[in-house]
Amino acid sequence: MASRAVVVVPRQQVLREGGKQKNVAAEGRQRRVLQDIGNLVTVRAEEGKLHDQKATLEKKNNNKKPTKVVESAKPTKPKDDDIAVENNNKPVSGRKLREGTSRKNFNRTFTSSLSARSKAASGLTNKPKDKVADIDAADGDNELAVVEYIDELYSFYKLSEGETKLGDYMSLQPDINAKMRSILVDWLVEVHNKFELMPETLYLTINIVDRFLSMKVVPRRELQLVGISSMLLASKYEEIWAPEVNDFACISDNAYAKEQILAMEKAILGKLGWCLTVPTQYVFLVRYIKASVPADEKLENMVLFLAEIGLMQYSAVTVYCPSIIAASAVYAARHTLDKKPFWTETLKHHTGYSEDQLIDCAKLLVSFHSAAAKSKPKAVFKKFSSPKSGAVALHSPATILLEDKSQPLTRS
Repeated sequence: MASRAVVVVPRQQVLREGGKQKNVAAEGRQRRVLQDIGNLVTVRAEEGKLHDQKATLEKKNNNKKPTKVVESAKPTKPKDDDIAVENNNKPVSGRKLREGTSRKNFNRTFTSSLSARSKAASGLTNKPKDKVADIDAADGDNELAVVEYIDELYSFYKLSEGETKLGDYMSLQPDINAKMRSILVDWLVEVHNKFELMPETLYLTINIVDRFLSMKVVPRRELQLVGISSMLLASKYEEIWAPEVNDFACISDNAYAKEQILAMEKAILGKLGWCLTVPTQYVFLVRYIKASVPADEKLENMVLFLAEIGLMQYSAVTVYCPSIIAASAVYAARHTLDKKPFWTETLKHHTGYSEDQLIDCAKLLVSFHSAAAKSKPKAVFKKFSSPKSGAVALHSPATILLEDKSQPLTRS
């Protein structure tokens, strides 16, 4: 290989041309010839250095045959992946590097084989998974829908619902029982309809009543007072135009004076620590109905009906948290209306519950539906028997859920 020529430029000429001297001689001595930057490094050395390397290898290996030694300084025939470079740093070979097709094909084949093995190991190849529908796609331009934060919000709701979970508080109440509570809730449903309040107000009202009863002993004569004071608080929190105190005194047939209602309102706030921002069943119902695609008005009314008859039952609200009751109402409603599949990947994704986790609560809601027509408190049954609510209460209950004593029904 020809050695690189060294050009010496006089100092005076450098000063005349710009005052900066180019270190040409140093560059010629120190810069190495450009080589392949890939994994393969081609060794090109001068003949004298090559013989020294060969002798050193032979001495170290005790006359053993070296694995690979370059025999001459003459450039070998360039391979497809190599580029020969001359002194002017330009490729001398007319061949172009291949675009890495063999390497890409190798990587693609290797990656696909690893993916296939992973899927086979996890059983995904034999179990086709349904796609999770994007239920928030239509609300992308709606700022009030807060699509960017909706998943984080509901994750927080599920975490915080445990903080306000009810226990069996009736054992602490010597003067009232679960039946009296059901009568109170039935009456509050009628008051709610009379005032035409928002659905959120009803669920928050019952939540306030239950939390207050779990903290303070209430005599029987004040149970209705607790109910109307709780609805007054919920109306102030949820409604734009809340009913006045005199309206609640009138609706209770003046059983309590205005001063008594305001005093109970203050007592409730004190016991609850002014904490009214809690995830009720309705918070989860709105999301889970939306995830029950395709949803219609009849399915929505059926879900609300099952949720409200569950709201009346002490055994339901003290055993199950609001998110499970809401998800079970959707599950039972799809069974009642024969919406197949009864539980989808979209519902499982957004609720976080499987059929096994909901089957017991769903059976309880279906049993309430079966007894609703014959039970004495009929406010919820009448409300959802009207044409305005699609008369969903008159629909035959999903007794097929009650027939299975052990396993959930998974039909497609």
